[in-house]
Amino acid sequence: MTSALLVIDVQNSFLQLPDWQHTSRPDIVPQVDRLATAARNAGDTVIWVLGSRPGTGTVFDPAQGHVRLMDGLHPHPGEPTLTKTAHNAFTTTNLHQLLTQRGTTKLTICGIRTEQCCETTARLYKVDHCPGGPGVRLYPTELRRHHPRSRFAPGRSRSPRH
Repeated sequence: MTSALLVIDVQNSFLQLPDWQHTSRPDIVPQVDRLATAARNAGDTVIWVLGSRPGTGTVFDPAQGHVRLMDGLHPHPGEPTLTKTAHNAFTTTNLHQLLTQRGTTKLTICGIRTEQCCETTARLYKVDHCPGGPGVRLYPTELRRHHPRSRFAPGRSRSPRH
């Protein structure tokens, strides 16, 4: 079985948002770096995915200069960095092709906005790209704090949405 780590949306765009310090984990970079190092040491593929909204004039518009990995994260030679324009990492990238070429059958996914982009990518992989296979594991590097929009806020359900 070949495994891969997908690192989704750990990018400077989020640092520009006014609620970043109050709703997210400022120490996400060392957590992601530890996961990437462990994946590399296990011989797994590491794939970096950035979220982009071209032409919007927001912090997710590449023209603004924030659509890049957070400082302290450095892909190794041969590790792809993909740019997506949808919530999931499959629809607008060649991720499926990369995973297929490498024979990947198991994914570990970490990143920002776990309840959006990471979960959506995981569902698409399990349902469309590896049905009945060993599946996918989400790693909660973000651990969003008590943000009212987060499914993980106190009093909100933690079961996956379908």
